[in-house]
Amino acid sequence: MSQSASPRAGIAERLSRMIQVPTVSAELDERGPEPFEAFVALLSELYPRIHASLELERITDFGLLYRWPGANPAADPVVLMAHYDVVPVDERDPWTHPPFEGRIESGRVYGRGALDDKGPLVVLFDAVENLLADGFVPARDVYLSLGGNEETFGAAAEAIVEVFRERGITPWLVLDEGGAVTDAPLPFVTGLAAMVGVGEKGVVSLRLSARSDGGHASTPPPLTAVGRVSRAVARLKPTTYPARVPEAITRMLGLFSARSSGFGRPLYRILAAWPWLNARVFARLGGEAAALVRTTIAPTELGGGTAHNVLPSQAHAVVNLRLALGETVGGTVRRLRRRIADRSITIEVLEGSDASPESPSDGPQFALIAESVRASHPTAVTVPYVTMAATDSRYFHRICPATYRFAPLLMNAEQRATIHGVDERVDVVELERGERFHRTLIEGIPA
Repeated sequence: MSQSASPRAGIAERLSRMIQVPTVSAELDERGPEPFEAFVALLSELYPRIHASLELERITDFGLLYRWPGANPAADPVVLMAHYDVVPVDERDPWTHPPFEGRIESGRVYGRGALDDKGPLVVLFDAVENLLADGFVPARDVYLSLGGNEETFGAAAEAIVEVFRERGITPWLVLDEGGAVTDAPLPFVTGLAAMVGVGEKGVVSLRLSARSDGGHASTPPPLTAVGRVSRAVARLKPTTYPARVPEAITRMLGLFSARSSGFGRPLYRILAAWPWLNARVFARLGGEAAALVRTTIAPTELGGGTAHNVLPSQAHAVVNLRLALGETVGGTVRRLRRRIADRSITIEVLEGSDASPESPSDGPQFALIAESVRASHPTAVTVPYVTMAATDSRYFHRICPATYRFAPLLMNAEQRATIHGVDERVDVVELERGERFHRTLIEGIPA
């Protein structure tokens, strides 16, 4: 790591200003594009060296692709990602500080986007700006890929990947949000762990619908449209999809066994040695553990009917599935159709993307991430895991076999719960550590 590149002061203030721009992609129709253009202009103001030295290409209205030429332009490049849009805020929620004020208080920055994903964005851009101030040139090209609609399914990132594909560019490494540094990743595990997503679950939303004759509620048929849809949803049990353990989880448990106390040490060693047993145990635990090893099903909407005494002529339900690694949208729909076993139910794919393959956790790219973690969070062990939320990097895994998901910020359980929630906030010291992570990573890129 460079000893001469001195971080600029004011990283918290820069994040605060970013938070003050309400780039809510789900409210584009109400707010218009002005906040997004204001954010792009703010980046130019806050990071003059980046905008003077890097090539900026606008891809769609919301994609920003910066190219930092490296010493060896023939080498496969590195892509570092973030997104600058945020999710909406319910005005009825009891925020301690207004969500778009960007309040800095007691060593923290509060506001929507502090963790997801303007905090990770500011540490990346600060690192690049600081290295440019030191005259640093990366060993190979570095791209900064920003999306402005990640929270609304990421069309900008998909378009950026298509540009890479058209130009025949295969990145050596892609790094996006997804994991984080956490304290208590699993029961009995001691110390900090940097959870690096080496794979990402897919996602698909399906509408199940049925039609029947309407009429008066006093003379109902044996099965109404509402009843048919309800029966279909009831047939979708957690066991609809088999449980199986990705290689990343096996390696994660093996690493955690050495850092566990009491019963945890032999437990994680056994689960790492016997993946079939691991799958069964995690599936029976339910919740986040089960979500690591199987496709999950969550009914999210149910509708139909016009009045309380009228038989509805149609009814529908929406179910959201998070696809286990290796699963495809097509295969998932076919299994779900067999489980419902009712040809009168229409199944419509509203949106979806396949689960990613696993990126290696024993190669030079993962090793570079681990080395950078040692610089930013020296006591943390770097472990692979599966990212369960959708990120923009799901498009890059189609062209890059080394795609990872990690935000270099320590987030305890309480802070992680504020993502998309109330009082989202990040510690200022973590912004400084995150900048150190990215500086180390960029300096360590091999030629």
